[in-house]
Amino acid sequence: MGHAQTAAPLLQSEEAEVLLPFDKPPSAGEEMQTTTSPALTLKPSNVINSKPGGSATRKSPTYINAQSIDGRSDIDLQMQGEVEIRRGSLLIRADRIDYYQPNDQVRASGGVYINRSGNRYLGSLLDMQLDAMDGYLLDPIFFFLRGNGQGTAEKIQFINDKKAVATQARFTTCKRKPGPDWFPDWFMRADRISFDQDANQAVATHGSLVFQGVPILYAPRFSFPLNNERQSGFLPPTFSLNNLGGLEMSLPYYWNIAPNRDMTVTTTPMTQRGVLFSNEFRYLERKEPQIPLQGIARLDLMPVDNLRGTSRWGLSYQHTGIPDSARPIAFNLNVNRVSDNNYWQDFTTNTANPLVQRSLNNTASVAWANGRLSTSVAVSKLQTLQGTDATTAIAPSYDRLPQINVNYLQQDWSGFDWSVNSEITHFTVDRAFYCAFYPSSAYCYQPNGSRLVVNNQLSRPFITSYGYITPKILLNARHYEYEKAYYGTFQQNTVGSDAASVVVPSYSLDTGATFERPVSIFGLNWSQTLEPRAFYVKTAYRYQSDLPNFDSGTNDYNFASVFTENTFSGQDRISDSHTLTLGATSRFINPDTGAEGARFGIAQRYRLSDQNVQLTPTTKSLQSGNSDILAGASVNVTQRLSLDTLVDYSEQYKRLERQSVGARYNPSGYRVISTAYRFQRESSEVVDLSWQWPLNDLWRDVGIDRQQGQGLGGGRLYSVGRFNYSLLEKRLVESMLGVEYDGGCWVSRFALQRTQLTLNTSTSSLMFQLEFNDFSRLGFGNMNAARENISRYQNLREPFQFAPSPFAQYD
Repeated sequence: MGHAQTAAPLLQSEEAEVLLPFDKPPSAGEEMQTTTSPALTLKPSNVINSKPGGSATRKSPTYINAQSIDGRSDIDLQMQGEVEIRRGSLLIRADRIDYYQPNDQVRASGGVYINRSGNRYLGSLLDMQLDAMDGYLLDPIFFFLRGNGQGTAEKIQFINDKKAVATQARFTTCKRKPGPDWFPDWFMRADRISFDQDANQAVATHGSLVFQGVPILYAPRFSFPLNNERQSGFLPPTFSLNNLGGLEMSLPYYWNIAPNRDMTVTTTPMTQRGVLFSNEFRYLERKEPQIPLQGIARLDLMPVDNLRGTSRWGLSYQHTGIPDSARPIAFNLNVNRVSDNNYWQDFTTNTANPLVQRSLNNTASVAWANGRLSTSVAVSKLQTLQGTDATTAIAPSYDRLPQINVNYLQQDWSGFDWSVNSEITHFTVDRAFYCAFYPSSAYCYQPNGSRLVVNNQLSRPFITSYGYITPKILLNARHYEYEKAYYGTFQQNTVGSDAASVVVPSYSLDTGATFERPVSIFGLNWSQTLEPRAFYVKTAYRYQSDLPNFDSGTNDYNFASVFTENTFSGQDRISDSHTLTLGATSRFINPDTGAEGARFGIAQRYRLSDQNVQLTPTTKSLQSGNSDILAGASVNVTQRLSLDTLVDYSEQYKRLERQSVGARYNPSGYRVISTAYRFQRESSEVVDLSWQWPLNDLWRDVGIDRQQGQGLGGGRLYSVGRFNYSLLEKRLVESMLGVEYDGGCWVSRFALQRTQLTLNTSTSSLMFQLEFNDFSRLGFGNMNAARENISRYQNLREPFQFAPSPFAQYD
């Protein structure tokens, strides 16, 4: 053969299905046999499926491009000068390539380059079988498509198209920069690294993690994922330093049981307390796409806690789902139990743990719905973690053993909406500890008992394009039966009866309108609305002070509650309201985008007669007259700056009863400052400040906001923090101050945190973390502290949710 330069299919494996130029043509009179294939059916896809590897590659034709080709037909070829061999998803380039056809063997030298489904390799000498992808490459530099992994080695042995072994290897996810002097900020150095693309795993033997030229971690065997997909194995240890446990080290083992199930087992030795064993199991079952069964179970166990001189444990389990779509029955289970009353203040390093709350809810419920009818049965028992004295004692809420609900809803019944909501509940509580400190509390004088509630509503909405009016009739009926064993002298209040009933009728009229006009403010066009609203309520007075209060409380006074019939929450108190509430809202809307630029609102309730029904018999009646004025505003001054305010002004006392003012400045990603002032008379007054901001802005190095979870670019330092200060107590309630550094292919974080638990106790902790992109992380402390404390905090690194396409590295 002479010199040639061609891109025609010259070679093909035995499984080929296309005819090559040198294949034998049909003989005279011989007909080509054809088969009729069914018509192809197209379907949409949001990704390009290349289906690389396997039989697809073996059945693909081979294309050769070279400056010169010599050889023997069906035996061998010698190719020189910018040689390129392409078969399916495999591409090989080199200065010289020798190909031996009988065993599909390739030997390439001089500037060897391989691209296999987006994974790229450079080296000096290649000896490999093409179809089997079995061979070796000397002096390789490799780049993996998934996870941005890359590295070097003395030799890489290809076992097949998915597995390879590199000897005397280095691996990193730091992006390679031009120039021979480039050196990664961090890398894994090992005698041997085995890569398995199918298992998404690499295993390093006698490996050490080197950071800034200093080895910081050694392991005789170390496994790590090739991308962000889950896989079983030990996770990097985390450390914590706090005033309760001293120095803590948590070593988690992650077990990827199945795509929908996993488990994490963590061992945490504490220098001042002992060893804590934690186990978390998660599952997500889907019999049908829209009907999941999911749950999470967590068990914490400390056999011996030196802090308390006893064993400690905590159990948490949440499950929810619909087992069968044919029978729409939903089952929910929420279990939270701990070993002792001090658990909530001794295990506070993980604030996301539901077991560090003082009132632990334990609930099991079954719900069923069929058209307009729905029912549910639930049992709820609380574990209240009491203190040791009167300052830390809290009144436990009632257990509901059980609670049964039956609801019926009929909408647009000849224009009417009609509903019946019924509930029967048995309430019980152990109040001995609390009442030992507060024996005169009304809470200690009421019995356990059962309550039947039936709420009926009938309304007729009249709705037009410019407004609405909705009259409504309500009827609340309740029946109580009391247990004979109780605290105090409640029987005297019920006139010696062990049962009581009450029926409370009510009527309301809700009406509103919407007016709109175009306006121009500071040269900007807006569509301004004016939305007045009037809400009238007339509820009959029924004496209820002789009835127990199992779950009622005073509604928070806000724009939602001011337009409701009952001033109390729960079912045990229905206020004898004779009120008229007037309010108005005005919004400024961008006519082009529909975005809301500002919202202003004001509302006031007018009591036309005294309100005599109160939570307790000793509480004074609310006199007729005007209630507090409620006013609020939310203004997006610019796309970067927003302001929010809410005030509660008392006309009677000529003073502010409550006030909150907040501002947020968020000019771009990774730049946010939030501040708020909240005041409630005789209750609290706090100032809250939180932020995340790049310190490089001080020297005008603003960077580029690339995308969520990618930061503003390498070499940047960020400040993060939060301060929550009580002006009444004159001390910090919560505080955190830290810095983050984005090194490009790694991120470091350092922070100090302090939380006030009670009047006399607090916890302080130190946090530090090194995160290596798409590889691993090391450190100590609560890794989620910044996210939990800072509003709109953005993590500098977030895993990419979609697998990259092989065409992203196509040659």
